[in-house]
Amino acid sequence: MKPPGFWENPPSRPGWQARALAPLAAVFAFATAHRVARRPSFRARIPVICVGNLNIGGTGKTPTAIALATRLIGRGLAVHVVSRGYGGRLKGPVEVNPAIHLAADVGDEPLLIAAFTTTWVARDRHEGVRAAQAAGADVVILDDGHQNPSVKKDLSIVVVDAARGFGNGRVIPAGPLREPISVGLQRADFVLSIGAEREQETFSVGWGKHLRGARLVGRLATLPTGADWAGMRVIAFAGIGHPEKFFATLRGLGAVIVRGEELDDHQLLGEPLLKRLEAEALVHDAQLVTTEKDAVRLPDAYKRKVMTLPVRLEIEDWAPIERALENLGLSPFSTRP
Repeated sequence: MKPPGFWENPPSRPGWQARALAPLAAVFAFATAHRVARRPSFRARIPVICVGNLNIGGTGKTPTAIALATRLIGRGLAVHVVSRGYGGRLKGPVEVNPAIHLAADVGDEPLLIAAFTTTWVARDRHEGVRAAQAAGADVVILDDGHQNPSVKKDLSIVVVDAARGFGNGRVIPAGPLREPISVGLQRADFVLSIGAEREQETFSVGWGKHLRGARLVGRLATLPTGADWAGMRVIAFAGIGHPEKFFATLRGLGAVIVRGEELDDHQLLGEPLLKRLEAEALVHDAQLVTTEKDAVRLPDAYKRKVMTLPVRLEIEDWAPIERALENLGLSPFSTRP
């Protein structure tokens, strides 16, 4: 477990832990660079759009993949998403079926995305893209995979949390990055920073000089569900990259968080944990609430007991992406033949 603030120091003032781990970080960066430099083993006949990141942990890739898929579907295109299926037992390639698959089978993120469009899980990404192409996809969205060289990408979007930026600018284990910023952004067509206006300003000041590709600005907005959150007492739990952002969103809606339970990303929602949370909610006359991603991991017995707060990505200006899609033959104003 990293010490508090370990990865949040600005690049100009790395903490002593980051300096001590610099040799290991250099080895990790070299290994990643060597892997990424390999020639792609598969080039699809259809466009492949990669939604990835440089940071480990949550940056907003899944909401971005959903937003992009929805945009393309609105243009009459057959959109398939290919994911590694982190946390699932199936190696694939297999098409995700929410009616029969559980998060334990295919992972929580693919199960969530499958509610919007055809989704595949495949440990070997190129096999997943190949399966999607054979199944009639017009375009494939690669959920994660910026550091995966097996598939030729036609468009790459790097997603970053505007509030956290690129942490202390150091590579694992000295920081939160999978590869150096300068290296990773060379392969990016767009950098999408997600956050509120003030967070976007902070990101611009701290990291704007590092950006080489076009910058996109987005924010996560809650969907109206008919629930009156104002004054509602809740026990909130989340197993996402940064649970505190979920808790902050609830507070912003006026909910009173009796307690927020921070879980590990993709953590199993077992019966002992849920029974404890349910008992605590009863004692405090509070409602259990979680994220959409966590909700797909809930056992059936708890799906009616736990409220979900859905969010969607809103991109400030789609025009740069739409121009890029047109260049790939994916006109936003007409369907493919």
